[in-house]
Amino acid sequence: MNLRFSTPVALFGALLLGIPAVVDAADAQPLYQNDFESTQPGQVPKDFLVTSGGFEVKVEGGNKVLELPGAPLDTFGLLFGPSQPVGVSASGRFFGSKQGRKFPTFGISLNGVGGYRLQVSPAKKAVEFFKGDEPVVSAPFEWVSGAWTRLKIRVQKSATGGCVIEGKAWADGTAEPTAWTIRAEEKGDLSAGRAGIWGSPYSGTPIQFDDLLLVPAP
Repeated sequence: MNLRFSTPVALFGALLLGIPAVVDAADAQPLYQNDFESTQPGQVPKDFLVTSGGFEVKVEGGNKVLELPGAPLDTFGLLFGPSQPVGVSASGRFFGSKQGRKFPTFGISLNGVGGYRLQVSPAKKAVEFFKGDEPVVSAPFEWVSGAWTRLKIRVQKSATGGCVIEGKAWADGTAEPTAWTIRAEEKGDLSAGRAGIWGSPYSGTPIQFDDLLLVPAP
């Protein structure tokens, strides 16, 4: 039987007793987090690597967010946090809006530019996994225009020696789903790399990002 311990003292006691302990994800120390409150408007955090796009911090309702402008219409992204192999989880909040029949897409990734990206594709009413720029698998998802959406992606070693990639998407302000929304498997290892966020403002409206978090996967 595996027991969960939420304090170092309890964990140490468990080890003395020979009990296999499982550290809860909520107790894991973040490898990286950023809510943009310490970044000046009009700038991006200095530790970000912007691959493309005019990202900048804006103030919205007294809260700072990172914004990608609604033009030009292309796919843009940046990398954040330390380079990591498998065994990590990245999450964040994303905001976009449609314009007529035009929709944005946005996502979060692990293991560098060529790694797996969890993407919300509103025009398809789906959430998708891409490896680099290649689509891998999709699952149904009802996106709400003009509202914040939370995304989380996790990459772990599998029992067969490959990797398991899992993702979930849910409306901000609601409980995080217990089950993962989408899942993929990689037969081999994934290269170490930084986490990333991505946006395609195809609706011509800005995409906003907030509360980026990178933690060890439990």
